[in-house]
Amino acid sequence: MDKTENSPVITEQFVDPVSIDGPEQACKHSLVNTDLNEFLHIYEELVRSRFSAIKNTIKTLSIYQHDLDFVTHAQRIAMDQLHYMLPVSLLEDSWVAGLNLRALYSYCVFHSFKECVAKARFDQASWRDCYVLNTDFIHSCGYHTVNISSCADGRLQGLLPFILRIGPSESVYIKSYAGTMFNIEENIVDWAHRELERLSGGLPGHENNNYLKIAVYHYSSSNPTHQGCAAHGSDTRKACESALARLNELRAAINNTYGRGAAPDILLIGVDTDLDSIRVHFPDASGNILPDRYVDSGDVYKKSLGMDQEAARTYIAESVSKAESQNGINQKKDKMATGMRNLVLGLVEANLSQIEFVIQYHAGRYRVIGHNERFICAGESMKELYLRNKYYFAHLNTVEEGAADLDVGIKIFTELNIKHGLAIPILVHYHYSSHVPGARNRTIRRCRRVKAAIEARYSQLHEKGLLYCQIAISDIAGTERCTFVEDQVKEAGH
Repeated sequence: MDKTENSPVITEQFVDPVSIDGPEQACKHSLVNTDLNEFLHIYEELVRSRFSAIKNTIKTLSIYQHDLDFVTHAQRIAMDQLHYMLPVSLLEDSWVAGLNLRALYSYCVFHSFKECVAKARFDQASWRDCYVLNTDFIHSCGYHTVNISSCADGRLQGLLPFILRIGPSESVYIKSYAGTMFNIEENIVDWAHRELERLSGGLPGHENNNYLKIAVYHYSSSNPTHQGCAAHGSDTRKACESALARLNELRAAINNTYGRGAAPDILLIGVDTDLDSIRVHFPDASGNILPDRYVDSGDVYKKSLGMDQEAARTYIAESVSKAESQNGINQKKDKMATGMRNLVLGLVEANLSQIEFVIQYHAGRYRVIGHNERFICAGESMKELYLRNKYYFAHLNTVEEGAADLDVGIKIFTELNIKHGLAIPILVHYHYSSHVPGARNRTIRRCRRVKAAIEARYSQLHEKGLLYCQIAISDIAGTERCTFVEDQVKEAGH
């Protein structure tokens, strides 16, 4: 399986800062969920296998494109290597104009993604119920809702089930933005909606619970000036402080609008995408976060390795307390609330499993520490695929508003695809609700407007056949997921 396709080869050797065992030893931390790690590895291999054969399959097809029975031969090769048929329209005229390899590549990427969505329930069945950080845990920490904004970088696409080890939950929402620069106004609406549900009795049992907003930035410990957050010029400090500033702006906006004390709790998390370790920047009793006040799970893993479970948990708690005391927090008055503290402790402990996952299955550090995404998803993301570096996500209401996110994605794929002669596949995806009359048709029209705007914004790429857009829609109230809509197909009524 080629896990480095379309990616820069990392040749420089780095000392692994987490795994401290000798060559004959294996890291085995007492708090690691080894069963969950095994299930996630099987899932990872399964999903990657659906994409890894694409490039070599298309190379093989290019060899036979002038054969008399090419279409039949090509379909046989596709079924054998990809397990699905290819569009005849992309094959039948190859003897005249040559095989459109860019279009075929984009089609295969989209089809493989759709297969992952269609089989998600089966693929994820072994691990979806294995998480300690689940809905009950979140509620026990005093939160009715956790809203997460992460960077759109594909290395964070496995954030919930892999890095943070948070199980599927109706109480957890996640949206991605370039550089973690989430939209303040949209987040006020999200907060107000959930608070209205709580106050009106729509969230029974949560009358006294709070709303938590988490921002997740990322950095690279191996190559911090080149493989960090592209939106912030791989400047770790800037990525951290920008995400924190956005959190503080959200709090200020809600307090200014609805009264002091109305703002949600906040938490800032940094992810080392080389190792998947995390820095949890926790607040004081007033909700204030400092960039340099955090606990690092990588350090915790190293120093608690070999301890039994009770001793390791005690060490985590002491590490948090030490970080609090070293940064000017009064031990009695200014420490974070109990619920927030329990959440921080839970996040650090859960991430130890991901650190060991990377040690066991990726030699302690991902071989490709940079970008390795297969396509851009523009519009609204889907919950059905959780895996590192499968796609770059650009959250869009309109292309004009989301131009910065799209531009970052195009910059990334210029290096990944265009420099190697491949096109940039862009999946334009939005949700609709079948409970709302006419919503499906309106969503299709919206997809087409966004697609046209993307093709116009990057017209030079589109005209050269270096950009391929595919429209897809999903029903949030029904079973329709990632249905491809072709431009020439007449809209179906709902």
